[in-house]
Amino acid sequence: GSKMTRLRYLAFFICLGLVPGFLASCESNDATGPGTGDDPDPFPTGEIIVDHTCCDITAIPEAAIDSAKSKLVIAYGHTSHGSQLVTGMTGLATYLGSLYAFNGDGSGGALELRDSPFSGAYDLGNPDRTAWATATRTYLDAHSEVNVVIWSWCGQVSDATEININTYLSLMSTLEAEYPGVMFVYMTGHLDGSGLTGNLHIRNEQIRAYCRANDKILYDFADIETYDPDDTYFGDRTPNDACDYDTNGDQIRDGNWAIEWQTENPGEWYDCVAAHTQPLNGNLKAYAAWHLWARLAGWPGE
Repeated sequence: GSKMTRLRYLAFFICLGLVPGFLASCESNDATGPGTGDDPDPFPTGEIIVDHTCCDITAIPEAAIDSAKSKLVIAYGHTSHGSQLVTGMTGLATYLGSLYAFNGDGSGGALELRDSPFSGAYDLGNPDRTAWATATRTYLDAHSEVNVVIWSWCGQVSDATEININTYLSLMSTLEAEYPGVMFVYMTGHLDGSGLTGNLHIRNEQIRAYCRANDKILYDFADIETYDPDDTYFGDRTPNDACDYDTNGDQIRDGNWAIEWQTENPGEWYDCVAAHTQPLNGNLKAYAAWHLWARLAGWPGE
């Protein structure tokens, strides 16, 4: 968990194409969705927003975890920032046991999560802002068993225009129409230290508003990075993806909420090599990911 350890591993998680939020809910607004995790129809309908309120791993019933493992075949495209979900999930399976096991083929009763299986694109912005959609189409046409597609950003929301984000939203909506048997997960871009008035926040709010207005599935990457496990809010303190923040309003990031929480709560977090950030952030990304998987398999949430 040391800085040197993170730097050593960073080479393995180079963010291809890397360029230099806060009102959300873990609830679904859909009253007609599946009532239990054992519903025979694995596809929920209506809005699912997974954010910082969805990071209590103990809130997810074991039956909902098992349901996700039995129903979902996930294809996940990402580069280094997006790898936080996978490295966090890997550490979680060691920390809390085989209930949270996952692998690329679902063997041994694990969750089937195909890590970066796409060809022709690396993330939502590399090699450009549209290649991922073509790569998704190509993959789904050859793998009809896949029923969840999730892509993450690296740094490309930071310099995105409103038109760029509209392109992303339009491509996602088109894929949803073309593959009605697949659940597509939207995502916000990671924090970059530009604060509530910065372009990143504005563009993430654009994504959030669209997902709420159109009953989409959103994994709110940035919102998860904005709160510590005690629900302390850091969004107004110019936080970045490393969990650094301004402690006293002097525009200098001189604190790190994750390291501070880890120090104050020994034994309540697990070590994992989460690219660009602290282990605790990787923990939270994994907890939220399992909340997402359980919801996609029909669990109605808390």
